[in-house]
Amino acid sequence: MRGVLTRPEAQLVLLDTPGLSRPRSLLSRRMNQLVRESWSSVDVVVLVVDLAAGIGEGDRFLAEETRGLDTPVVAVANKIDRVRPREALIPELVRLEALRGAGVAFDDVVPVSAGTAENVERLVEVLIGHLPEGPRIMPPDLVTDQPDRVLAAEIVRERVMHDLADELPHSVAVTVDGIEPDADRDDLVHIDAVIHVERESQRPIIIGRGGERLKRAGTEARLELERLLGVRVHLTTHVKVAPDWQRDPRQLGRFGL
Repeated sequence: MRGVLTRPEAQLVLLDTPGLSRPRSLLSRRMNQLVRESWSSVDVVVLVVDLAAGIGEGDRFLAEETRGLDTPVVAVANKIDRVRPREALIPELVRLEALRGAGVAFDDVVPVSAGTAENVERLVEVLIGHLPEGPRIMPPDLVTDQPDRVLAAEIVRERVMHDLADELPHSVAVTVDGIEPDADRDDLVHIDAVIHVERESQRPIIIGRGGERLKRAGTEARLELERLLGVRVHLTTHVKVAPDWQRDPRQLGRFGL
């Protein structure tokens, strides 16, 4: 996913990649390859750490993976608004500074809260400071280069996964079969999303008791899509089984992976 922020003095094209994981399937191997290819083709690498959850082994692993990069690496300590007491921020930031190992410091460490926007403007300034001079890549009025169909699929998947927590890691894929304007209303679009799981036993986990989990995720996704698209949205969701899709090259290609 690419987001674009254009300022008079600079343009940031932000690429959101998956994290690195153990290569247990074709999907995880492809995701790891995508991450490393992205690192080699960008001007700045941003490592985001959930400071409220505490710095863990996964953060340390990612930080160590970036040690050999010639690209500047900026560590972002997110969710500072949830760290209490506030004085507890300092030792956590010191731990973050030391993550890459002895003698290998981050180029910058920036504490922020994405939820409240605290210090986000400072992060923008830091990232701009690491950019080389050059022409703008994207039109100045563009905020993303992703088509509506891809954005809708990502938003539905995000809301489904948010409610599931760790119950189905990487076992959910979403495709959008259609985005169609309403025949009678200019301010309404119909979006048909399909949620794919790997096993029949995962269907009830997605749907929830009495369909409440899927309904809640669908409502949250619909409201976010309405804010994004600027129109009313009628969102329908279906859950289908795509057996072992993480290990099937044909199905991975269908899901854009």
